[in-house]
Amino acid sequence: MPLSRPSPSRPIPVRAPRFELDESVPRAWLGGSPVASHVVNALSLLFPEGERFFIRSVRHYQEQIDEDPELRARVRGFFGQEGRHGHEHDRHNRMLRAQGFELDAFFERYQRVGWDWIEPNVPPHLRLATTVALEHMTATLAEIALDSPILDDAHPEVRRLLLWHACEEIEHKSVAFDVLTRVDPRLGTRAAGLAIGAGVLLGFFALALATFLQQERALEPAAPVPRSRTFWKALRATRGTLAAAVVDYLRPDFHPDQRDNYALAVQHLASM
Repeated sequence: MPLSRPSPSRPIPVRAPRFELDESVPRAWLGGSPVASHVVNALSLLFPEGERFFIRSVRHYQEQIDEDPELRARVRGFFGQEGRHGHEHDRHNRMLRAQGFELDAFFERYQRVGWDWIEPNVPPHLRLATTVALEHMTATLAEIALDSPILDDAHPEVRRLLLWHACEEIEHKSVAFDVLTRVDPRLGTRAAGLAIGAGVLLGFFALALATFLQQERALEPAAPVPRSRTFWKALRATRGTLAAAVVDYLRPDFHPDQRDNYALAVQHLASM
């Protein structure tokens, strides 16, 4: 069985939208639930440096794809989109600071463990494999965000940010995979990247979520708003989706484009 099939040429445009992430966004911006809001806030803390790690991991192999102008162009689009995602989630995180959350301790530990210790001690091919695995997971989460009511009760501006991010994750979901296939197509490398990525992601996500939940108790109670259970119901409905994505990812003939959800991204971008 072939390890992959080449991705068809698709444009990966770099957009620069603006989002009004200011004092109009309440702390409990997702369905009136602080916990639901902080589940997503915790991911936002990870995104900026995570996106920059993805860029570094792919850029390390840029010379090895110079003879493929189509892949090189897609890589440039990948860099541009991931850079914009990091920039906008930096703005989201500044909004969280303005809401009263102290994030320096988390970011110091994130930097020290993730980027000063783990990254330099993982060889380049496994850093790229980790990027590929996490890109697959974020594309899976992106499809959930776009194709379910999980964000229906979010504040409009935060929802716009997350749906834009989700659309672009789908647009470039196969780029890092195609670079890995070029430089190291072994299934074992792909599986090792998944193990590293899952461990690091879950560990830092748990730390980020604990940071928010501990501080939420100490802050002045947010203004009461009607609470919706839409997020939690939609989250329960996706049980098994990530597990299925992992099983799919470990097939020898897996390729991200075998799940053709590009039209979903196009549809949402047009509506935005």
